[in-house]
Amino acid sequence: MINKIGQVMLYVDNQDASRDFWTEKLGFEVIVEETNGPMRWIEVAPKGAATSIVLHSKELVAKMNPGMNLGTPSMMYFTDNFDALYSDLKNKNIKVGDIVQLPSGRVFNFADNEENYFAVSEKK
Repeated sequence: MINKIGQVMLYVDNQDASRDFWTEKLGFEVIVEETNGPMRWIEVAPKGAATSIVLHSKELVAKMNPGMNLGTPSMMYFTDNFDALYSDLKNKNIKVGDIVQLPSGRVFNFADNEENYFAVSEKK
């Protein structure tokens, strides 16, 4: 039985630039960076997180699995420091959307270096 999300696969054009975005701009840590033959993957996550993001080469995966949907997965992050995180991302010149009030709480989105968008929700 499935009991948790372990990894999210993110297919990117430039693995190094994506690694740098997640680690330098958002403070994630590199968990694993490995190469096996032509396949290279970089796993990043917030410190102590149970779920990580694996950055895969979009070009290589497309060659290995023609027809596979390589679009951005929808990911929602939670934070206990909503306003501080929003300000921090804006101060780092990350593209950040407006704060929206939903019945479940406040939400905003942000874009990575390749214009993939992710959401952040206030964790109540």
